[in-house]
Amino acid sequence: MLHLPSLSLPLLAAVAAQAAQLALQAPRVTVAAVDGSQLLSEQIPLGHALPAPVALGPKDSLKLTFQVVQSGSQEPVQPHQTFIHFYDETTGEEGVQPVKVNANGKAKFELNMARPPSSLPPTGDTPLKVSLFLGSFVHDPAKYDLFDLAIPGSAPVAQHPEAELFRPRAAIYHTFRPEPKIPPVAISGIFTCAVLAPWLALLGLWAAVRPTVPHLFSPNILSFSMSLAGMEGLLLWYWFELRLGQVLLYGALMAIPTFFTGKSALASIAARRLGQK
Repeated sequence: MLHLPSLSLPLLAAVAAQAAQLALQAPRVTVAAVDGSQLLSEQIPLGHALPAPVALGPKDSLKLTFQVVQSGSQEPVQPHQTFIHFYDETTGEEGVQPVKVNANGKAKFELNMARPPSSLPPTGDTPLKVSLFLGSFVHDPAKYDLFDLAIPGSAPVAQHPEAELFRPRAAIYHTFRPEPKIPPVAISGIFTCAVLAPWLALLGLWAAVRPTVPHLFSPNILSFSMSLAGMEGLLLWYWFELRLGQVLLYGALMAIPTFFTGKSALASIAARRLGQK
């Protein structure tokens, strides 16, 4: 007699379970009218879909019942994942609807066209392909093509009030002004002389008056002159880089030494004038 090691038994059981297939038992589709009368009740053959599409009216309801079993042993199986797949071959639209399967493997799916689920894709004239997908941790996944479902076409999507703003429009072509022409050299020279004339007049008057600043480099006056130069440099810095808030902050800080150096310079000039008298 052949004795297998004890460790090989769980391995063989796992291999056998992994090779097991999921099957459907007694799948049936039923269509009922709004008054409860039965319009269709047909068992779905395994291996291929129903030959004729299942038609639903605007207020009809559909019920699909089946039981998931293990192929061969016919033992009930509760898959960890079960869903119905709707697919429109013309538009490529699809939808997925999960289905709850009980511990005994039995499941029921209902579709009421008066209140269609959001998983139902937009439809037109082409019937939807309805398939069932099963997934289990210990069984191979399975797919069953059930039937074609003919339902009323979807209502057209209402146009968004701002949809017109996002539609393609005609191309915009910008017209730019031509490049400005360089004025003649004579006119440029005239305006250059007009700009420099006041400075030339100022230099001529200074040469005639010959002003003297004998105390320009004295400590009191030089410090005030440097403070004024710093304020002018701050304005120049603002022209290139600084923001207005920074200029106001730095200017407020520089105003303090400028005030005291200016007061000291004026006091020294006043004392010098009083001493001359």
